[in-house]
Amino acid sequence: MTRIPEGAQSMDALLKAASRLPRTIEAAGRALEPEEVVELLRPYLSDARAGRIDDVVASRCGDIAVVVDGLANTGNVAAVMRTAEGLGYLHFHILSRAIPYKHSARTTQGTEKWLDVNVWDEPVDGIHALQKRGYRVLATHLDERARPLDAFDFSIPTALVFGNELGGVSPEVLDAADGTCIIPMDGFAQSFNISVAAATCLYHARADRVRRLGRHGDLGEEDRRWLKAAYAYRAVGHAQEILDREIAAASDPSNADPAGPAG
Repeated sequence: MTRIPEGAQSMDALLKAASRLPRTIEAAGRALEPEEVVELLRPYLSDARAGRIDDVVASRCGDIAVVVDGLANTGNVAAVMRTAEGLGYLHFHILSRAIPYKHSARTTQGTEKWLDVNVWDEPVDGIHALQKRGYRVLATHLDERARPLDAFDFSIPTALVFGNELGGVSPEVLDAADGTCIIPMDGFAQSFNISVAAATCLYHARADRVRRLGRHGDLGEEDRRWLKAAYAYRAVGHAQEILDREIAAASDPSNADPAGPAG
């Protein structure tokens, strides 16, 4: 039997755990409106948790997409995910590559379930898809066209690409990108660890948006509707079973559960 390296196993597990947030939620054979999902799952959420979902949805940013290109260390992917989610970003893209992976004990702390994660087996396809959606693609890379991070306006939809720990952003992704940016550095060090670079760039982008727009969150009403439902679905254990049961009970009152939601 061929033994799968530990790093590959942990990266595979991370990619499986990270997924697109559900835009449509079905129960008992039909698609539910977002408000139905929230109403049916609300009894299973504490007031604090429900309030936190409302606050997070209101501050979520969709105009900045976070992209990691061929990261080999699972801990670095996890760290960038955790930073992106904590700073209010919604869209996270992984440009996957056939490279050896290094295992790390660092984890996402469960933040991957609050991100809308896209995994691209063909990296350039991911870049082109973002551009078609209206994003300006900026790769963090030092070359002749690179400009300092603070020279860019992040109120403009932008995808920030962070490269591999050793080789940086791949040549094909650089060729497809709209521009490159760098973090100004005044010391002897010439580069940051990928997780530090991502945290620095993403915090700057957030601060720049707040300065220019007076806010970071930018989702429209329709996006807030589905995201609130998706977060409720992810927050409640056995949410699908609950929805199936509740919808079936509404169709046939004899199936209703007299016990109601568990304490």
